[in-house]
This record gives sequence, structure tokens and C-alpha cells, in this order.
Amino acid sequence: MDVADISLFALNCGSDLASRVAASLDLPLGRHEEREFEDGEHKIRPLESVRGRDVFVVQSLHEEPAGSVNDKLCRLLFFIGALKDAAAARVTAVVPYLSYARKDRKTQPRDPVTTRYVAKLFESVGTDRVMTVDVHNLAAFQNAFRCQTENLEARVLFVRHFAQRIRGNSVAVVSPDVGGVKRAELFRQALAGALGREVDMAFIEKERALGKVTTGALVGEVRGRIAIIVDDLISSGTTIARAASVCRTAGAVSVFAAATHGLFVADAEAVIAEAPIERVLVTDTVPAFRIAGQVARAKLEILDIAGFLAEAIRRLNANESLVELNRA
Repeated sequence: MDVADISLFALNCGSDLASRVAASLDLPLGRHEEREFEDGEHKIRPLESVRGRDVFVVQSLHEEPAGSVNDKLCRLLFFIGALKDAAAARVTAVVPYLSYARKDRKTQPRDPVTTRYVAKLFESVGTDRVMTVDVHNLAAFQNAFRCQTENLEARVLFVRHFAQRIRGNSVAVVSPDVGGVKRAELFRQALAGALGREVDMAFIEKERALGKVTTGALVGEVRGRIAIIVDDLISSGTTIARAASVCRTAGAVSVFAAATHGLFVADAEAVIAEAPIERVLVTDTVPAFRIAGQVARAKLEILDIAGFLAEAIRRLNANESLVELNRA
């Protein structure tokens, strides 16, 4: 890829994905220092000049053994601040998985709107642009940030995968709740275009209150079809598992799940192992280190997103549109 004036960095705890992004761009990762102090504080600085450069920092904000969500966020913010102080022309935070994006509105009295607070933190250190992948609530994300935002849609990767796998079979795309209907409908349209034929649509009624989920009726037809459940993320896995059970009860011949971010927290491994799902597809915006059991691991397929991110970075650097990149 042709790139000009780009500096690409990754913090230590996010270097694997960033290294593959750098390889796709045929660029080295920028050298930097992360120094730990005895009292738990830390210092991060670039070890090469970024003056006048178009700088991209790749860091997915999820918890892992190498660092908590909060520690990663703090380090990313401090590093962006250091880059701006070092006269970088523009700094883009490439955050494939954005933490706190699910708390985007008040649902109970005196609730925080944490997405907005995180946006202010990015803005306070001079971030010029934040790029995510399939953020939980796109409208809330765009409204929370005053700096430029870009949201990549991994739908194109999933559509390409399924279009090769399910040719000749009747298909229904399923949203596991009403809130995800628009996401599922866009997926259905893209898959229908790739297959060159009609694809059905369904959704499942779901209510969540005080952390408890109740699953209601299936709206739409899945009988005799392959059901593809589409969501932005899998956390504990219960939503996907409930939806899969509803689809199988309603006569789906097989069930697949596709979600951009696989957090797999709590008992997700056991839930996925027991769920009537043939395959669970996620991207590697979040490493699937919590899925180690043989049964659950056999159901899991991970799509590499590094090339997708690299192309987005190249286009942003060249001031090209991302519209076609997001279009399946």
C-alpha cells in the first residue's frame, strides 16, 4: 500500500493486532517507551520524531491479562497527549473495540452517560479523530464526540464468508433483539446482494431489566432455513444462546452466529459449548483468549481484521472515502 507521512504506533498490550496492521501497510511500528514506576504510575513517549506526521495509534480497549480496560484507556490517552505535545500534525486513535460504548444513555435515575465522558477524555488530550469498528450505538457515538469519528463496518467480512459457505441454501438473518433490527437488515441486504437472491429476515423480542434478560416470541420465519444471528458483540453469550434456541425450536435447520467483538466473559465458554449453534464467527478486534475448551473452541471461527484496518488507515491518510470500504 502507498502511504505518506504515516507513523503507526501500538501500546505494548495491543501490539499483536497492530503488528499485522503494520505488515499490511508495509510499515514498521513506531518505537516508543512505556516506563513503569514503583508506585504504579507510568510514562509513555514516542522514541522517534512525529513532528508534522499523520499518526495512528492502534489500541483495542478490552480487558485482558496484560491490562485492564481502565489502564489501557489511561495509557492511550496519555500517549496521544505526548504525541500532540511532540508536534504530530494529526493523531487518530484506532480503537477497534471501544470500551464504555454500551453505556450511552440514561436508563435509570441518575445513570451516567459514560460514552460521553470517554469522548471528553479523548478530546481533552487533543485527539483529532477516533476510528472504531461496529461501535455499539453509532448515533450515540457520533453525537458524543466533537472530534472527527469514523466507524468501520465488519459486515463486509462476514458477508464474504457466508456467501461462500451457504450457496443454494435458504437463509434467514436474525436479530437477537428489536434494537439490532437495523444492523441485521443491513446484513440481510448485503448477503442477498452477494448471493443474488432473496434472504429472509426475523427478530426476537427481548427485554432487559436490572441485568436480567427475558426472551419473547420470534417475529419472522426461519423454518427450513439456515439462521444467521447477527449482533455487534458477544459478552456472556446468553443472548446468542437464547436466540439460537428460539430459532431451532422454530424449525431452523442450523444456526450460525456472527458478532464483530467476542468478549466471552463470565460463563461464555460453557454457554457457547451448550448452545445449539453450529459456528460462532467473530473478528479479532478482541483476542478470544477466554475460549480454551475444546467444544467451544471447535465452534469458534475468527476473521482477521488487520487488512481491513490497514486499508482504512491508508484511505484516511490519502483523504479517500471509507464508504466503499464499508460496503459489502
